[in-house]
Amino acid sequence: MPGRVASVVLLSDAERSQLLAWARRRKTASGLAVRCRIVLSAAAGLNNTQIAAELGIGVDTVRKWRNRFVADRLDGLIDKPRPGRPRTIADADVERVITTTLETTPKDATHWSTRSLAAQVGLSQTAVSRIWRAFGLQPHR
Repeated sequence: MPGRVASVVLLSDAERSQLLAWARRRKTASGLAVRCRIVLSAAAGLNNTQIAAELGIGVDTVRKWRNRFVADRLDGLIDKPRPGRPRTIADADVERVITTTLETTPKDATHWSTRSLAAQVGLSQTAVSRIWRAFGLQPHR
């Protein structure tokens, strides 16, 4: 739309170096790297249409991340928490299930079952099953 004026992006040296590091690092999530390239291009003076064409993305995407950076700086580029149910099983519970599985055996059996371990640690059988599956544990083998 011709009536919209793009936000001006001015970077400090620390912000520029952080954005370059995130954009170049191999382990950075691809979405974050694209956002960094958007901001770096905006700071170089390119308009939203030019940035979109250069990076092969939509103009609305460029506008969104440019405005978010201007409002929240580097914190604005990080993914916000997504909606949904929060975790109900803490890391300590997961660790307890794993260590109990690997380091102990039940009194009346040779290995843990999901039900017997669930009763021992105070979680549901389904929770124990999911933890075992996530960590590749198979105490019956």
